[in-house]
This record gives sequence, structure tokens and C-alpha cells, in this order.
Amino acid sequence: MLKKTMSAAAALAVGSLALTACGGTSSGADDASGGGGDDTITMGFAQVGAESGWRTANTQSIQDSAEEAGIELVFSDAQQKQENQIKAIRSYIQQDVDVIAFSPVVETGWDAVLLEAKRAGIPVILTDRAVDSEDDSLYETFLGSDFVLEGERAGEWLVENAEESDVDGDGDVNVVQLEGTTGAAPAIDRAEGFADTIASDDSIEVTASQTGDFTRDGGKRVMESFLNSEDGIDVVYAHNDDMGLGAIEAIEAAGMTPGEDIKIITVDAVKDGMQALVDGKINYIVECNPLLGPQLMELAEQVVAGEEVEPRVVTEETTFTQDEAAEVIDERQY
Repeated sequence: MLKKTMSAAAALAVGSLALTACGGTSSGADDASGGGGDDTITMGFAQVGAESGWRTANTQSIQDSAEEAGIELVFSDAQQKQENQIKAIRSYIQQDVDVIAFSPVVETGWDAVLLEAKRAGIPVILTDRAVDSEDDSLYETFLGSDFVLEGERAGEWLVENAEESDVDGDGDVNVVQLEGTTGAAPAIDRAEGFADTIASDDSIEVTASQTGDFTRDGGKRVMESFLNSEDGIDVVYAHNDDMGLGAIEAIEAAGMTPGEDIKIITVDAVKDGMQALVDGKINYIVECNPLLGPQLMELAEQVVAGEEVEPRVVTEETTFTQDEAAEVIDERQY
């Protein structure tokens, strides 16, 4: 299959995201009608859910940016269920919206509904997460992060700090991994990038890996299980901040000090995660910027106008150590 990969080499980097304030309103998919006037673009947006601080910030950015751009937004929350997203997309097709955008819950199983949109002449934009499809004509572009690169950056930090991360000093760095939602692009790719990178150091091994579904409660529950079943845990690698924050709760409840007794690496850089990094409870964060709204609205205007757009639009992101997080924590908008 020709999967839309997150390779940095193939990615087209686009300028930094404009930061927007929180606010704005949205309509539900079942009670809104398509079309907002001859010159008004109507966008149907099917969000994954509200499983994390990152997702909440992502939704706010999309709502705010639609309002600023004068785009009528028909919004739905899939509550992390693919069938809900498919239902929402079909509703948007029936409403004859001008453009559909969504962040896929999982990578596979989209061809049928995307073909329906294509036959209806409605362009589709993927945001945040990619799909695994043999037919890349079913959507116009993908806007989001390079998840493989994010995993690589997490792995690079661990390789560079392997000696310090060997908490018990036995020569081995035992890692437990808190995975995102099973089948979701960020979970698959962040695991892949991390695994490929740590393979360069034989002392580092992922000894256990389980999904926490990108939620704080899930991260806490899985970490509690790991603490009971795994000996000599040196490092936690969490696919997002929320699961890492849940792991912190479990580690502290077990009488240990997160960031010292067990090192923690996470992805996202939401404000709660950054604060934990400043406090020394997390050791390293790889940024995944949720503020995709401004770029999404620009792409929507282009595809509705029939303009050609790049097939991959990648957001610019960075990484944070404790000192770096302390310098920017007061400026974080999410």
C-alpha cells in the first residue's frame, strides 16, 4: 500500500503557525445545513474527540480560525469512534458542504466514504492524522506533523542520555511505552521512529508497550500495570503528554519520584506537560503543535477555488528540555 508517510525528507515544511486566542462557536453536524451564501465557504469538520489537552487546543484553533476567515464551520465530535466520523462525513455530503476536513481516528477503512465525497465533487483535507489508502486521489492534501520524526527525536534524546537514564546502573535502559490509540497514525509512527532510532544503542530496550488511548486515565492505568509487572523500569516513553501525566500520578502513588527514579519522555508540549517538565517530573518533550486552524482555512480556500496544493503540508515544531521549557512556559497558549 502507498501509505502517506511522515518522513521529513519527503515533507514540505511550511511557515510557523499563527497563534490564535481561544473562543468561537461551532454547529453540530445533525442540526446545521450546508451553504452560508454565494461567497461563503462551508466546511464540515469531523474531529477525533476531546481526549487530551492537545485535542482541545486543536479544536479551538479550528473554530477560531474559521470564524476569522469567514468560513461557516459544521463541526462534529466523533468521541474516538470511526463509525461516528464516517456518519458525520456522509452527513456533510448530504448537506453539500464546500469542503470536508477531518482528523482520522485510525488509518484504515476510509476509502468507501472518501469515494462518496469525491463523486459528490467535495474536496477532502486530512488534518493531524493520515490515512492508509492505495488511492491518494481521494483527498487533496494532508496537513499535520511528521509523527515518525517526532518518534525519532524522542529516541535521539534517549540515545544521547542513555547513561543518565540507566537509573539502576545495571548497564541496561529498560523502556516502557505508552502507546496512543491502536491503529492511529501518531501511535504507529511515533513508535516506529522511536524504535528505529534507539536500535543504534544495544543497551536500550522497550520491554513493554501498551495503549493508553492518548488519555491521562489510560496512561495512569497502564503505568500502574507496568509497575506491577515490569522489573527495573528506567524510562517511560509516552506518545502524548496526557498519558505521561497519568504515568506521573501512578509513579508518585507507588512512592517513587518521576523524572528521577524513572525518566519520562513525552510528545505534544501542552501547557500541563510543559509545567511538569519545568518541575522536573518529565525529562524531555517533543513538540506537536495543535494550532492548525490558520493553515487549514488557507488550504480550504485554495482547494475550493480549484487551486493546486501540495500533497503534504508539515507544521514546524521543536523540542524542549527543562531549561528551554522554563523560558517559554508563560507564553504557551495551549
